[in-house]
Amino acid sequence: MMKKLFAAVLLSISSAAALAVPFGSQSVLVVEDDTGKILLEKNASAVMPIASLTKLMTAMVILDAKQDMQELIEIDRSDVDTLKHSSSRVPVGASIPREDVLQLALMSSDNRAAASLARTYPGGVPAFKAAVRHKIAALGMTNTVIEEPTGLSPNNRSTAADLVKMANAASQYKEITDRTTDAKNLVSINSREVEFHNTNRLVGAKGWDVGLSKTGYTQEAGRCLIMSIKAAGKNATMVLLNAGASSARIMDALNIRRYINGKDPVVASAPRAVKMKASSRAPRIKASSGGVKMKAKASSRSKSKVVVTPKKKKAVVTRKRRN
Repeated sequence: MMKKLFAAVLLSISSAAALAVPFGSQSVLVVEDDTGKILLEKNASAVMPIASLTKLMTAMVILDAKQDMQELIEIDRSDVDTLKHSSSRVPVGASIPREDVLQLALMSSDNRAAASLARTYPGGVPAFKAAVRHKIAALGMTNTVIEEPTGLSPNNRSTAADLVKMANAASQYKEITDRTTDAKNLVSINSREVEFHNTNRLVGAKGWDVGLSKTGYTQEAGRCLIMSIKAAGKNATMVLLNAGASSARIMDALNIRRYINGKDPVVASAPRAVKMKASSRAPRIKASSGGVKMKAKASSRSKSKVVVTPKKKKAVVTRKRRN
């Protein structure tokens, strides 16, 4: 009885905290890793498509099989996305070591890479799917269904609460944490070194200590993010589902970090503008996320307006679809 009462009190506290932090994501859950304490929550039990967050499950199942990571995987025509027709810089016919294919699936969220990992799983795709179902059950993800390895299918669905369990499990695999926290990497494809970048621009950004990261996007799922960070001496895992834009997803992550650090949230009123309460004690406020910079001057008469200027990032190749 006391445990239930405590849980109810904790949930009400976290819900009140969520009201104080404006979220663009439709579902949010932030949990302190060391204690399991809910720091922020919004619709954490709502079942939603999870897009490429799926690839964390794919990676765990592949690693559990303990296959030869140096074995070459040849990208097959059957690995090409015919559902969403997403782009890929990994050509059919390329032979790539399994460890690099895993890198591409996790860091740059390549769908052909993820599909090829499932196809070359011992016993093929049917055995891979059975292993995924077993892993979901073992982790106690009772509201999760994953039908395929990429996340392209809207039938891959879960809740923020279940995905925190998945994130905690994935963080125990060094192969996953290392690859998802690489800002960029070179992969040899057809005897040519090709540079790939992380789909999460906060990885490697100034002021961000990221321990695990995975983005996701489809039209049905919106912009999604799983990320473990360290802030104010705390290790916390956040899950963001169904944000309307990449900028909203980034702003949610920034506000979560500000909340953990004991700072007031930044409130977005437009895609390129942010409003912040002015303070007579703090006439000048600066905040930086590496990729996002903000500056505000205090006003005794009205709220200050802050213009967000995304930091330009030099890219080798522009992709049609990013997660």
